[in-house]
This record gives sequence, C-alpha cells and structure tokens, in this order.
Amino acid sequence: MNTGRAWWRRVPPWAVDTGLVMLAALDAWINLLGEGTPVMWACAAVGSAGLFLRRRFPLTVFLLTLPMTLFMDVAVAPIAALYTLAASTRNRPLLAGCALLNAVAGTLAWPLSDEFDGDRTWTLVQFVYALATAFAPVLFGQLVQARHDVARRLVEVKEAREHERALYAQTVLARERAQLAREMHDVVSHQVSLIAVQAGALQMAAKDPDAREAARTIRTLSSNTLDELRHMVTLLRASGGKATELAPQPTLADLQQLIANSGIETTLTGELPPGISTTAQRTVYRTVQEALTNVRKHALGARAEVRLWHDVHHFGVTVTNTAPTRPTVALPSARHGLIGLKERAELLDGTLTAEPTPEGGYEIELRAPALSD
Repeated sequence: MNTGRAWWRRVPPWAVDTGLVMLAALDAWINLLGEGTPVMWACAAVGSAGLFLRRRFPLTVFLLTLPMTLFMDVAVAPIAALYTLAASTRNRPLLAGCALLNAVAGTLAWPLSDEFDGDRTWTLVQFVYALATAFAPVLFGQLVQARHDVARRLVEVKEAREHERALYAQTVLARERAQLAREMHDVVSHQVSLIAVQAGALQMAAKDPDAREAARTIRTLSSNTLDELRHMVTLLRASGGKATELAPQPTLADLQQLIANSGIETTLTGELPPGISTTAQRTVYRTVQEALTNVRKHALGARAEVRLWHDVHHFGVTVTNTAPTRPTVALPSARHGLIGLKERAELLDGTLTAEPTPEGGYEIELRAPALSD
C-alpha cells in the first residue's frame, strides 16, 4: 500500500488531469455516438475540457459539467468535479446543494416535457439513485480532506513534541551543569583558600621585599577569585538551585552506604587507584547511583555487580545487572540521567558506555584516564 501511494504521488498533476479529460470525453462520446446534436457535443466538450481547471476553479468546473449531465448519462466528468469540489472546500451546505443539483440534472431528460409523461415512480427511483451516486464522491472528497487535516496535525504534534523534548533535554543538561558547577565550588574554593593562606604565611615570613610583594599579590588574587566564585555560585542558587545543593558532595567513602540503601542485591568488588581526585570520586559515585536507579526502575528482581578497576592508563567503574526476574513496570524514561553522566565523564576526558548484555541484563561503564583531575 505504501509503495502504491508513493508511486501515485510521483505522478504529475497534469498527467492525472489529462487522463480524466480523456476518460470524460470517451464517456461522452459513447453516450452521444449516433444521436448527438451540435449543442450536446459542445456541452460535452466544455464539460470534459473544464477538468483541466478543476484544481483552481472547482465550483466553476462543476457547473460546466451540469449541461452534459442533463443531456446524457455520463459519470466521469460530474463525479470528478464533485470530488474535487468536496476535497477543496469546507462548505457543507454548498456541497449538499451541488450534489442535489447534480442528481436533478442526472434524473431529468431533455426536453423536460418528456420527463413528466412517463412513470413518475420510476423517475423518483432514478432520482434517489442519482442522489446516492452524487453524494458518493462528495463523501469521499470530505474523507480525503479530513485525512489530510489529520496528517498535517500529526506532523505539527510531532514537531511540537520534538521541540518539547529538545527543550527538556536542554533543561536537564543545564541543571546538570549547574550541579557540576556547585560541586566544583567545594574543590576550587578549598584549593584557592589554601593558596591564599600559604601566600599570607609567605608574606609574613619572607625577608626579601620582592618576595613579600609577590606573596601579597598572590594573596590578593586568591581572595578576589574566591569572591568571584562565591558570587557566581550565588547566581546559580538564585536561578533555581536549592541551598542544600552546596552541601558537601558524596565521595567514594559514601559508596558502601549507597549500595546498602539501594534495596538491590549488589556486590562491590575491586578498588580505584589511591589519590584519585574528588571530582573523579563524585563521578564514580553518580555513575553507580544512576545505574542502581535504572535497575530499580527497569529490572525488577535483578542482581547488580559494581566493579571498581584501574590499570596503568585508565580507571573506572562497571555496573552490570542481570535480567529482571519479575514483570517490569513500564516507567517513563528519557535517558537524561545517562546524558548527565556523559557530561561528567567528558569533564574527566573519559567516556561512558551503556548497552545491554547478551544475557538480557544491562551494563554501564565509566572509563577515564588515570591522570584525570
């Protein structure tokens, strides 16, 4: 069906109109062969040729087909004209009137005086049949118009949903970046404070005036940096963050407590290299936290394994869960948690992968250079 529809859409409109004109002319020729008058042939020619203009002037083309409908028993031209009119207008009374007018023209014979000399019951039957025949292309045209409307609205809804999804993803990323900035506040402020303290001590202890001046400059710059940092964090908090988000952030020391409170049968193996940065510790913690959250949401009854590892060049964490043992409840998920983890991994110059396992489970792995800071 889709192949046929695609093929039909490739047919140019002028070719369709030419085919309809030829069919209408053939229909009229069959009806007029051997008994047509010049007036009838003229009406047939005008009504058939008018189909070339049916897309631009559908009502006018329909009116041009009425004389040939009155003179002969034709079907192609009036049906095509009614369908085009119904597919291009939303005026239901107009369509009903055109269908009724076409049925009357198709029922009456010319001259009109001959029509009332015959069986009037049969004339009524012919009128009902002609009316049903006239309403068929009208209803089909309205159906096609409604289908186009629905298709257009579906496209609009899809575009709106894509736009909403993009906005939501940007919101999640912005919130995650704000959280990362708040976490960096602890690290940077601590280090800069140490620099300021050391510079102050050097300023007091140094004998050389140049050394004291350099220490004073370092201390001033450190103090200014701390003021700017606090100002920026205050702006982040004012933009929607919670005050508690500036609380001390979790590290590897909190990993055992996280696993114990997860409610999942989880084993923790391996270790990370000594002296790993606090930023890397938080990234590992958040990776494990997100992985266990996904297990609770999407793999009921599954077991999980958290493996910390390192080698000469890299360190990381791998969280693997088994296949679910109970029916999974369909919970909404846009994978924005994984997007935030990838942002964190990129700050470490590392990578984050998330993929299903052959056994039906899932695996999330964080890999970062060993010297990441």
